Amino acid sequence: MTPNPAAKPARPWFSAGPTAKRPGWELANLPTNLMGRGIRAPEVVERFAHGLRLTREVLSPPDDYVMLYTPGSDTGAVEAALWCMLGERPVQVIAYENFGLTWLADVKTHLGLEPEALTAPWGELPDLSKVDPKKDVVFPWNGTTSGVRVPDGDWIADDREGLTICDATSAAFAMDLPWEKLDVTTFSFQKALGGEAGVGVMVLSPRAVARLDSYRPDRAVPKVLRIADKTGFDRTLADGVVMNTFSVLTIEDWVDALDWAKAEGGLPALIARTDANYAALAEWVERTDWIAFLPEQPEIRSTTSVCLKFVDPRVAALDEAGQKAFVKRFKALLEGEGAVYDMEPHRNAPPGLRLWCGCTVETADVVAATPWLEWAFQTAVSELAQSAHR
Repeated sequence: MTPNPAAKPARPWFSAGPTAKRPGWELANLPTNLMGRGIRAPEVVERFAHGLRLTREVLSPPDDYVMLYTPGSDTGAVEAALWCMLGERPVQVIAYENFGLTWLADVKTHLGLEPEALTAPWGELPDLSKVDPKKDVVFPWNGTTSGVRVPDGDWIADDREGLTICDATSAAFAMDLPWEKLDVTTFSFQKALGGEAGVGVMVLSPRAVARLDSYRPDRAVPKVLRIADKTGFDRTLADGVVMNTFSVLTIEDWVDALDWAKAEGGLPALIARTDANYAALAEWVERTDWIAFLPEQPEIRSTTSVCLKFVDPRVAALDEAGQKAFVKRFKALLEGEGAVYDMEPHRNAPPGLRLWCGCTVETADVVAATPWLEWAFQTAVSELAQSAHR
């Protein structure tokens, strides 16, 4: 029997969403004076507006970009952009992981458009040189489910005619985003800053606002996706007004995360923390012979949602169902010891491991987790061998 490692991570939370709360977080520290107030009360609207101002302060998009909340987390934010903006010109969708494929299905099946799909197998990127600046393009900056990210924004034309709609939910607050290349940028509270689920954020360039002001799609738009009114972009949304009833406690939690981010040193410090976590995990991967990165090219590997694959022949030889059963056992071993939680991949991704390395995770916990990953692998492989000999 493989002996248990000597120490456990102090904070064993590695889920890709909702992610680990910030270090030192306590529920009791959240203000409750606005609990039970109406969502349209001036004090509540101001609190939501304060959250937008703090978000802008940490992310630093251009001054002429506007920011608003949407229901439905990042999914709601992306779909609000798709439903309200697409159809004026041809569309391309870059789909190299689960959510890119979801946006492709939205555009094609639900909106009834005829998008050009730029696809790639799991762990790879499509040919970004095929992006047409005359067309709108929808894409994830970082593939949460595949561990793949676009390396930069150089493939986006400065003189583009179409809009760029970027799902940045596992990139915002963890990676540099070239705002001048992005017209619609979306993310959710629950990702890089460890907020609670259910609320999305959209950051709109002047070009995106102009599209909302001038274009009326010939389709019904559900209320929870409706960011334009009869005159164009609903500008009250940029002042903290919300489309439906949001949780006041959730916004207090978001403000708490942003205050922590500022105290840590802002965006450069958040990126540095993320990079340090990724480097610690990468060092272990490089010296471990049974695991490897799902993306083979280092320049496209995500530093937040790190996706790994089994390369040990005893596991790689299993069929997909066998590998998924192996991952399930791997997870049960780790969680049974309270050592590492939620390290399994997305349900539609290839079997393997996925560990979140964003800024709310401590590097010391990444380092402490790796002996437990080794322990779980050796234990599960031993059980696999015993099962084969029965």
